[in-house]
Amino acid sequence: MAVFVLDRKGKPLMPCTERRARIMLNRGRARIHKMMPFTIRLVDRLQQDSVLQPLSCKIDPGSKVTGLALLRTDDNDEQTVVSLIEITHRGAQISEKLTARAAMRRRRRSKNLRHRKARFLNRGNKNKGWIAPSIKHRVDTSVNGVKKLQKLAPLTSIAQELVKFDMQKMDHPEIAGIAYQQGTLMGFELKEYVLEKFKRQCMYCDVQNVPLELEHIIPQAKGGTNRLSNLGLSCRPCNQKKGAMNVDVFVSHPERLKRIKAQLKTPLKDGAAVNITRFVLLNRLKALGLEVMTGSGAQTKFNRKQMGIPKTHALDAVCVGNIGKIKNWQQPTLQIKCTGRGSYQRTRLNQYGFPRGYLMRTKRIYGFMTGDMVKAMVLKGKKIGTYTGRVAIRESGYFNIQTQNGLVQGISHRYCKVIQRGDGYGYQLVA
Repeated sequence: MAVFVLDRKGKPLMPCTERRARIMLNRGRARIHKMMPFTIRLVDRLQQDSVLQPLSCKIDPGSKVTGLALLRTDDNDEQTVVSLIEITHRGAQISEKLTARAAMRRRRRSKNLRHRKARFLNRGNKNKGWIAPSIKHRVDTSVNGVKKLQKLAPLTSIAQELVKFDMQKMDHPEIAGIAYQQGTLMGFELKEYVLEKFKRQCMYCDVQNVPLELEHIIPQAKGGTNRLSNLGLSCRPCNQKKGAMNVDVFVSHPERLKRIKAQLKTPLKDGAAVNITRFVLLNRLKALGLEVMTGSGAQTKFNRKQMGIPKTHALDAVCVGNIGKIKNWQQPTLQIKCTGRGSYQRTRLNQYGFPRGYLMRTKRIYGFMTGDMVKAMVLKGKKIGTYTGRVAIRESGYFNIQTQNGLVQGISHRYCKVIQRGDGYGYQLVA
């Protein structure tokens, strides 16, 4: 992986090789500016005294992981891969936390405070262009990744894969023509369709001629959706007995379980998230002031097959848009995981939304904060050695360090030294 280079005023220069960076550091011509991604700052050169080549940042947006690739265009129009990056989003965690917060607030406001005035139709109108926080997070982290690269390398252009998923085709591969407009529920209401589908009997006990309720086969508490394929019929006793249990645990009869699971289909949440964010991300990238190009998903796949490049998120980004000959794509990938900067909430809640414990009033202990990258040199005791990684602080002063070889616990703060402050991301270089 290339090393990013800054001039003495902090402006980006062309990345260099690890060998060249080591030579400049040993000769005193450079200082370490950042550990991840590894960046050096020259002490004897300015940007106007250097020769810059065209650098392009290519993006393969995804719901869970977004791939970034930095490519240099040579004089003969060949492209050399400079750096490969994968950003792991946490949109699913954000969605789960917002759902839990809403449920806790709803219970506190309704069941515990009956004198409280009812709240409805008082939320106001959402601004034009509003998207859900979990979706917005995916756009923000992708744009921030490009902005960080813009500060570390002299980018001249951006290429984004503007892919769109055909949701109906993914659900029904044989669909065509007018069936796109008609849909699965043509001529039915939702519950009537499910009643016909399950022959008006409980799918758990086969009881008939009783009031039947719509049942989520995969509970919403376990990530189940409101898709038609995840809905079934259940009598009230079975519905209450199952609750939020997994269907594998609740149904013991293998034939019945097989019949229920045959109705399930893969959720399309990830495809929907990419469809929502594609133009939002494109407009945000255009605002950065660089030339922005787009390419289709089919074009990316064709380029990857032609070049014989394996499929990963970062290597998909390499193949976005119009490409010629690609060199140096066999290199490690920097995996960046969105971890957040902690939580303002200092109180832990139980399942009913009431306090069950309290966190430290401060986020910093002995000058360290969870998420900082530290280097610990333990000189005595059972854990003698050198450990480098992301730290998790404890009020006692004995910290946990997540290294590439695993978790090391109980390291005293006296042995720790900060080598990079936490920025809300975790870094790992994977070959």
